[in-house]
Amino acid sequence: MRTLALVVALSAACALAHAEDAPAFDALLRQAQANAPRLLESAANVRAASAQARQAHAWPNPTLGVTAEDIGAPRSSGQNQRQDTYSLTQVFEIGAKRSARIEAEERGSAAVGARERVARLAYAGELAMAYATAEAMQLRREVAVAELQRARDDLRAAHALVTAGREAQLRLAQAQANTSAAEASLEVASAAAADALERLSALAGAAEPYTRIGQPFLIKAALIQPNAQWQAADAPLLASAAADLAAASAQARAEQNRWLPDVGVTVGMRKYAWSSDKSATVGISASIPLFDRNKYGADAARERAASAAQRLQAARLETAAAHRSALIQVAAARRQLQAAEQGETAAAEAYRLARIGYEAGKTSLLELLTVRRAANDARLQTIDAQLARVRALATLSMAEGRNVFGVSP
Repeated sequence: MRTLALVVALSAACALAHAEDAPAFDALLRQAQANAPRLLESAANVRAASAQARQAHAWPNPTLGVTAEDIGAPRSSGQNQRQDTYSLTQVFEIGAKRSARIEAEERGSAAVGARERVARLAYAGELAMAYATAEAMQLRREVAVAELQRARDDLRAAHALVTAGREAQLRLAQAQANTSAAEASLEVASAAAADALERLSALAGAAEPYTRIGQPFLIKAALIQPNAQWQAADAPLLASAAADLAAASAQARAEQNRWLPDVGVTVGMRKYAWSSDKSATVGISASIPLFDRNKYGADAARERAASAAQRLQAARLETAAAHRSALIQVAAARRQLQAAEQGETAAAEAYRLARIGYEAGKTSLLELLTVRRAANDARLQTIDAQLARVRALATLSMAEGRNVFGVSP
């Protein structure tokens, strides 16, 4: 057993040697903006859409043609009748076809950018929740450690009282059972804390997992207040829906103009085999919209634009409702936190007095355990209330279109 304990201790020491505290949330968010795979993916999509919009400005490539005529034709007066023509054809889009196509790509690129801003804001809120959860699990583990220490203190006190004949042997068994339960709770809390840190590390794009939260975040987040100057136009979801509508409308105009013919202008040179003379050639070609005028393609694009318009209208209603709901949640979380803190203070004082009474032989062990459990639960409720406050603020952050935690996403 001693060998096993030594191995475990050495393993823990090695782990601590490579341990890395998570930086403060502001610094972590800045690092994540440069390293997080999810944000890097969104940024790549924006660059791709921007490149596609620039590509839309390019002119079609010209076509080089070579035509050989009268190959093997009967000779006339002993002369070869072959003619070789070299031509260069450039296609031009007429009407508003080109400008509509370019506008559709540019509007689509803007819509991708708007969605990327929504994704960044949502990521900031998710990272804040992951950071707060990791800190909350760490605090719950600290509570479990303190609870185990108190249980061991109570076990020693119970042993002394039983030895002195002031408590029955049953009380010693109760104290031992309570200590075992505290040890089990510590294991559960430790596992939850490790899991939360792993999730935070993965979300932040950290190369090595963090081992603890070194900078308090829950207390700082509890001081954040809503923005009194908020306007619905600031909501990112509304801006994204508006950008989608603009893109869909531009695409509808491009589809309406797609049936317009493309005109090809050809210039070339013809060479006559029998005399080696040359002559210039000029030609014009155009596609004839006889069978396909893109009617249904234009209808589909118009319906998609109508759908985008309805999404924008829904976004307006949902944005206002989401903001009102977020404000209610933030206010409720603030009151919950205040009540939890007051309850924790009262429960801690009750346990202090019960402990004094137990050591003086005036309070039973069963009563002490009950009071201590209430103090422990009160502390956990405060931690849960702090986490609920951060969750409400993350919802408000998304509704208001700003990172309320202090860093621009």
